[in-house]
Amino acid sequence: MKTQVSARPLALKLTVTALMGAGLLSSASVWAQEAAARTEPAEAATVVVTGVKASLIKSLAIKRTNDQVVESIVAEDIGKLPDNNVVEALQRVTGIQVTDRAGGEVGTLSIRGLPDVQTTWNGRTIFTASGTQVALQDIPSTLVRQIDVYKTRDASQLETGIAGQVDVKSLRPFDFKGQKISLAARETYLQPADKANPQLSAMFSNRWQTGIGEVGALVNLSEAKTKYRNESVTPGAMVPFTSPNAAEVPAGYTPLQRITDTSIWTPGTHAGLPTAAGSTLDFNGKAYPYYLARDAVFQSDLKGERERPAANIALQWKPNSDAVYTFESMYNGYRDKAFNQLLFSFVDWWGDLGSNPAGSITTFPGTNIIKSRNVGSVYGFNSGDYTTSATDSYVYALNGKWDISDKLKLEGDLSYQTSTFHSEFTATRIDRVAPSISVDFNGGGGNTAFRFNNNADLTDPAKWNVAQFYDTANRNKGSAATASLGGVYDADWGALQSIQFGARFDDRKASEANRNQSAFLGRNLASLGPAYASTNANFGTSISDVPRSWVEPNAYYIRDHLDDWRKMYNAADANFLTSDKLSLQKTFEVDEKTKNLFVMGNTQNELFGHRLRGNFGARYVKVDTDMTFYKVDATTKAVTPSGASKSTSKVLPSMTLIYDPARDVVVRLNYGETLRRPTFGDLNPVLQLGDDVSKVGYGSGSGGNPDLKPTHSKNLDLTGEWYFQKDSALYGTLFKRKIDGLVVSLRHKVHVDPANDPFRNSTSGGDHTNGYDYVINSPVNASNGDIKGGELGLIYFPKGLPSLLDGLGIQGSYTRLTSSQNVPDANDAGVIVSQLETPFFGVSHSSYNATLAYEKGPVSARLSYVWRSGFLAKNEAALFANPIGIWRQPEKSVDMQISYKINDRMSVDISGVNLTNEMQQQYYHFGNAGSPQLTNFGTLQTGRSVSAAVRWQM
Repeated sequence: MKTQVSARPLALKLTVTALMGAGLLSSASVWAQEAAARTEPAEAATVVVTGVKASLIKSLAIKRTNDQVVESIVAEDIGKLPDNNVVEALQRVTGIQVTDRAGGEVGTLSIRGLPDVQTTWNGRTIFTASGTQVALQDIPSTLVRQIDVYKTRDASQLETGIAGQVDVKSLRPFDFKGQKISLAARETYLQPADKANPQLSAMFSNRWQTGIGEVGALVNLSEAKTKYRNESVTPGAMVPFTSPNAAEVPAGYTPLQRITDTSIWTPGTHAGLPTAAGSTLDFNGKAYPYYLARDAVFQSDLKGERERPAANIALQWKPNSDAVYTFESMYNGYRDKAFNQLLFSFVDWWGDLGSNPAGSITTFPGTNIIKSRNVGSVYGFNSGDYTTSATDSYVYALNGKWDISDKLKLEGDLSYQTSTFHSEFTATRIDRVAPSISVDFNGGGGNTAFRFNNNADLTDPAKWNVAQFYDTANRNKGSAATASLGGVYDADWGALQSIQFGARFDDRKASEANRNQSAFLGRNLASLGPAYASTNANFGTSISDVPRSWVEPNAYYIRDHLDDWRKMYNAADANFLTSDKLSLQKTFEVDEKTKNLFVMGNTQNELFGHRLRGNFGARYVKVDTDMTFYKVDATTKAVTPSGASKSTSKVLPSMTLIYDPARDVVVRLNYGETLRRPTFGDLNPVLQLGDDVSKVGYGSGSGGNPDLKPTHSKNLDLTGEWYFQKDSALYGTLFKRKIDGLVVSLRHKVHVDPANDPFRNSTSGGDHTNGYDYVINSPVNASNGDIKGGELGLIYFPKGLPSLLDGLGIQGSYTRLTSSQNVPDANDAGVIVSQLETPFFGVSHSSYNATLAYEKGPVSARLSYVWRSGFLAKNEAALFANPIGIWRQPEKSVDMQISYKINDRMSVDISGVNLTNEMQQQYYHFGNAGSPQLTNFGTLQTGRSVSAAVRWQM
């Protein structure tokens, strides 16, 4: 920082700059900014701020002057967010929780526990393919100057996303005084892949005075490549077994035989079967003890290579002081090639347990849950899965701002975007019957351990037969054309200072198409030649005692010779199509038109001698949706289209009061209503079926519901902020969301006729004489709930520290959440028989983060710790005997970054993520049933990363 100035003028300047970049239709009140400008002294000096401290100061300034509850991340320098992508950068924001770290990055973001975030770019809605959000991790941090997280919204903002809105702001040429060039290179070393990964970025910007006014141009480019590895070990679901003692075995069974008769036990109950020692089941009127064990063990070694190209261009023209025009375009791409080497072994066989079945098991003390066991003659398969994915998303936008008069300002915006996602998946299975396996379902720390009689056989191609080949692909497309016009009228009618108004029209289109086929070969893997076999190494050394190496069909080689591979399976099964005959079949398409109108008044008054500001408004939204669905006959492949249409409308009021009870204290009260629209995939009623692989007597499946309505949320927030000294603040929020019409899955059993059963029709080679039952999960608006909680945040740079410690600061926050929703429970006919009360998926009760920041001279550094408590991630399929909820254990991460400024043009930095090499673990739990010790469910080794970067600018 070259010049020290007071916090108030600095905050004002930064916020006005942010407002100009965001446009008139941001949630910050234009009138409020103008009022602040009239009351604050003019800034006398030019301020140049860089580094972690400056970034935090800017975020406080934005928070203080915005009418809404907003958290911001501001780039520390050109193209320098604190992390490699947008999601990583947001994990330290108050109220944000992240999870699903894999492939060297975080995958899921929620605001106050809710995942349906409205994603925007410079205020415009953006999405990926047929989805309703953009994959924020696809946006490189080098293209971003600021990220705003809106936890409340007024009538001027988009109404969707009950969790909140994440607005990603990119650079424009008028952000700089003149020419600006920035180059950056980063190399990241990622474990457990043990690979180095490059990231390059370049930005050029300039502005000129011309005969037609001032013009500016900016080009920003980025390219990132990542080679990653995910390692996971998982025990299967629980199923009941007979007693290992022959005297306690029902007639017709053998000791430790799996009980598959669902008239004796009911799969998929919420708490699962009782786990106390001596628990019994009824066999023809007589009680017999049973035991619980897992049906399988499996582990995944996924290696992938990801590439993200991105570009942003912006052209600006200011013909005079009353108008500014901006054309900007963004491209973000995603390429991923992943080879998943899966090892899967059943452990529910009872036919070869030796002379003493009781001696082959141990149980957890006081329970009937089998902790360890030996099983002979077990069937297993390895699967070489190869997935290629590609996304291309483009946004084009033209924006104009006009000062029509001293009292009226208008802004118009036109945009068009397209996004396509395409993926292909091939999986080749090899199988065998192993002489024996020994497994400990919890060998320590919640990790499963197992070994075969001879693990060396796992790497011998001659021991394996080539079995099924699965060949699928899909293509999702989305586009949108959007037009908006809004304005601000400086009314100055007493307490009513200004009026904001606007209209928006959006035409959104989406479609999905797919194909799938499978066949069986039945040849020895070694007979195909060495090129068709691939063996991994050094698997799971940080997890548990499991096989470190096994052979798979070489998915890379198969992919490079896919035409020949398909011909080989076609020779074995004439119904399997060769490459020249494959095509994608569209499954559905949607055309959704949205109309918006809003009006909002900004007021100012006094209360007890202190300023009271506010805005009051309403937003009207009308959505018309036309849908077409395509059902494909599994036997004849004939396509039958069907359609549906629906129209919904809503008036959404909003209110904000901002009170300044003291000079450095701000209190906000916000009320607003928001919507969550159904995803397009949830509207598609065409059934997606899954075979009865667990042999419980019925298959599984899913299908959408075209009658889904938007979920509606009423939101109340009370916030207090104390800016107790320059560059520091303590702030807190109490909030509640009352949500109606939540979409939940409701299960019901359907009987599928043979012609439409992909696993039992004549072309599949299955038994097609009779139909088969499937338990289908379909989404319905059958739940209401609420989520409430509090947040506490602090940014503090102490004064008067000793010279060496001068520049030390603290950023921290704590969030506490409580959530509850009713979830309907239905019988096999789909009739709701009871209502359960459960927490929301993905909501941690507590989360916090703490960052120690330091900036002095050329050195800028931070050390961060992020933690969240355990949470309900999802529910298991209703096919097993374990508790139905899958819970995540607490998650944490330690990150650091150190930057050194060599001179005014060049700097270097070193950073690290997940330095303590934490794992991601899950377990089964519902109510009082299940625990990480007794019902553990899988461990994922996410790995750590360390990177070094150099930056140059002029």
